[in-house]
Amino acid sequence: MILEKIKSDGLAHLSYFLGSGSEAAVIDPRRDIEAYLDLARRNGMRIVHIFETHRNEDLVSGAPALASVTGAKIWHGPNPAEPIVYADTARQGDGFAFGDARIEVLETPGHTDDSLSYALHDSSYDDGAVGVFTGDALFVGDVGRTDFYPDRKREVAGLLFDSLRKILSLGDQAILYPAHGAGSVCGSGMADREFSTLGHERANNPRLRIEDREAFIDAKVAEHHYQPPYFRLMEQLNAEGGGRSPRDLLPPPVGPEALYDLGGAQLVDVRGVADFAGAHVPGAYCIPSDMIAAFAGWFLDADRDIVLVARDADQAAGSTRTLARIGYDRVVGYHAGIVPVATKDRAFASVPLVDTQAVNERVDQRADRWTLLDVRSVDEFEAGHVEGAQHAYVGELPSAAESLAKNAPVTVMCGSGARASIAASILLQTGWTDVDVYLGSMKAWKAGGYRTIEGR
Repeated sequence: MILEKIKSDGLAHLSYFLGSGSEAAVIDPRRDIEAYLDLARRNGMRIVHIFETHRNEDLVSGAPALASVTGAKIWHGPNPAEPIVYADTARQGDGFAFGDARIEVLETPGHTDDSLSYALHDSSYDDGAVGVFTGDALFVGDVGRTDFYPDRKREVAGLLFDSLRKILSLGDQAILYPAHGAGSVCGSGMADREFSTLGHERANNPRLRIEDREAFIDAKVAEHHYQPPYFRLMEQLNAEGGGRSPRDLLPPPVGPEALYDLGGAQLVDVRGVADFAGAHVPGAYCIPSDMIAAFAGWFLDADRDIVLVARDADQAAGSTRTLARIGYDRVVGYHAGIVPVATKDRAFASVPLVDTQAVNERVDQRADRWTLLDVRSVDEFEAGHVEGAQHAYVGELPSAAESLAKNAPVTVMCGSGARASIAASILLQTGWTDVDVYLGSMKAWKAGGYRTIEGR
């Protein structure tokens, strides 16, 4: 029996290849399916089952594409309100055997109504489950968010409490295999590791240590999570089937002139914070390649073409692949670097970077009409921020910053400066003119020993 974890960076998505004998199953496949096919070929196995733990909101499922290539059957949880047209329904107590492996289905609603967990048993050593694939019900260090049904918030939080007890009943020996790791938008308190057991989680996971059902419900209802607009696109694609499987696509290179004659396309600079600050094409979004999964879905329109500015072809290909994983297929070209733009005597822009000393002086002097804009999450802001800072979450710009004067100076900050650079590009696109970025941001402020305040 073999079990391989396949991680999609950026999304912090975890999928699994499970094989025994000559047959294999894949749990929660991503849209680019080559990794699963390679594992099957290398191990002389045929993929016969595809198990989905739930309908994902943050990425496109690869189940339809994988089934079309392998002939495997797709299994998904019951969801009568929005049936998954490409899958068969698995229910509590269903079992699937291949080689020495046996999968038993647990219905574990709460995160979503259709959530399933899959207990893994080894028929040669069948004294309890070896592990459990929990999807987004249970993570390492956290549990799933329950905010997708606002009209039923207490009900679904209670359902998750019950589902977690069902999972824990498998025994402390069972290894935990969640669908996401730290950095995913599906939870905010995940541990920065991807291995654990139910016993360890029972003892250490803060949410699992709440043993009273009503107290657990209260805690979940009080949580604050953001829902990017692209979640609706993911829900649609993952109900209907996500279409083709993207390869390691490299969009065609385009010349400097194409960056100024976009024909309605969206220009996205994926090079990085320092690159964008130093020089960029006016009007470009700054979304570094390692932040595409978290933030592209807030700002980009999936129905419009996208042109990338990347450091090189490899970064362009990786960014295109990440965009495809979240349903953005219309990357029509890329340009490498900004120097060719400058040598063609085309206009380029920059964003000033400021340090802690400059920000502290402005705070002390209460600089006239100057705003320090903190674009971290509301939870981060309330846990500690610079006195006088105004809060507006980066994903909700520019509407969240409408109270700022567009002709007044703004310094944007976050945790380190990365999200602040994204926010600065949004502000510049929408009419703000005097914008700089506090590089280092809250990490630098704290390292300097400066005072922070809690709350709003």
